[in-house]
Amino acid sequence: GPQLPISNSEGDILFLLDSSGSVSYYEFSKVKEFMWDLVHPFTFGPKDVQTSIIHISTTPTMEFPFDRYLSHETLQKAIQGTQQLMGDTNTGKALSYAKEKLFSDEAGARPDVPKVLVWVTDGFSTDDISEPMQLLKDMGATVFIVSTGRGNYLELSAAASQPPEKHLHFVDVDDLPIITKELRDAILDVIQANRLHAVDITSSSFHLMWPELLSQETGYYTIEYAPTDHPARKRTKQVSGAHTSLILSNLAPETTYEVALIPESNIHYFPPQTTRVTTLAEEITPAQVFISESGPHSFHVSWAPTLDSVLGYQILYGPLPGNSVKLLEVDGKSNSTVVENLAPNTTYLVTVTATYRSGKEKSLSAKACTQEEGSKVRHLRFEDMGPNTLKASWDAADGKVQGYRVRCRRQTGPTSVISVSPQVHSVLLTDLASGTTNKVCVKPMYKNQPGKGLCRMVHVQPATEAREYKHRQRA
Repeated sequence: GPQLPISNSEGDILFLLDSSGSVSYYEFSKVKEFMWDLVHPFTFGPKDVQTSIIHISTTPTMEFPFDRYLSHETLQKAIQGTQQLMGDTNTGKALSYAKEKLFSDEAGARPDVPKVLVWVTDGFSTDDISEPMQLLKDMGATVFIVSTGRGNYLELSAAASQPPEKHLHFVDVDDLPIITKELRDAILDVIQANRLHAVDITSSSFHLMWPELLSQETGYYTIEYAPTDHPARKRTKQVSGAHTSLILSNLAPETTYEVALIPESNIHYFPPQTTRVTTLAEEITPAQVFISESGPHSFHVSWAPTLDSVLGYQILYGPLPGNSVKLLEVDGKSNSTVVENLAPNTTYLVTVTATYRSGKEKSLSAKACTQEEGSKVRHLRFEDMGPNTLKASWDAADGKVQGYRVRCRRQTGPTSVISVSPQVHSVLLTDLASGTTNKVCVKPMYKNQPGKGLCRMVHVQPATEAREYKHRQRA
């Protein structure tokens, strides 16, 4: 339905858009719709919200600077007109580039306004993201991640700002509208910096932030806070006028607090500011169960978070439908295990139960699918197609293949990933340097998980020699 306009907010919002070849045209267009739906209620301008887009590709590219489109009409046309670049998924390189632009006057970014990064990903990256992402967060950016693929929960939850349940979303690309309002509200909590608000909310603490009203010499702030259902339990803190933030801790979980900020000054009168903050539920595990590395007879189960209060975990698993159940037990310090001796092409119900030292238990279930027997690529071969170009061909994999993913890891030059439809059994590999040995892998993609890939090393002869190639099977 129609959205009410959102004003009284100020911040720079940067979209990190996966524009690589691992994303289909359909997915790319749905993400563009999602970006506009997310921001269109905001008021844009030099004193309001500004936004920009950086493409994740072989080389990161800024689509437009923050201060170029400051009206709804021009920004909507700019987002709709954004074209996919294809290329590799060099997310780490794009994050380093984003760190420069998000704090750059030349890119139209503004000093002293909240910085928000929204990264929409299919869960795949060819380079490391942890270091550049941490640098971004250290510089004050709030990072939201939307994964439309089967990304690793543990890695993405570490990359997003905390807590992950507020800053990390897993959703199919067709279901992006489901999370739009929730994500917009979370961004609003960050960019409404001209009023008292809370960030980094946990089960026992939150971080209060407010605009600069006083200075060290002109007064101090009094902060009063109490549970809304027990106002008599009010607590008070005082900080100097130089402060614009304070962490309140030792709070009760799942409790709404009424907070008042009272500026005390002998020079000017400033009205008190108030806000309500609800702490999160007490942290429990497992909060997320993730299935990976599925094969015909096994899969890997992991869960998060890992808490000191857990004595051990029980993993119950059995085929669906059916009543046959087996049990695995692991210690409380583990966060994963491998389930083996399974039937191929079968759906299993997996339940992870944490046993706390207090005697309490918490369970969470997930479905896991084993691969079809023989779900792998066979007979990968190469044909010389001219200077620095080879044609890779393979025989079809068994079962209902959804497509194939071809990865070429060059000895010199960038790694490339090409996704093709299930009817296509060959691709052209270009820009292969003469005299180099390159690794090519082809993996079938099934509805529930990827199949087993086949890799070959292929040598490109120097240009002075007769054009030919050699390949050997990976050891």
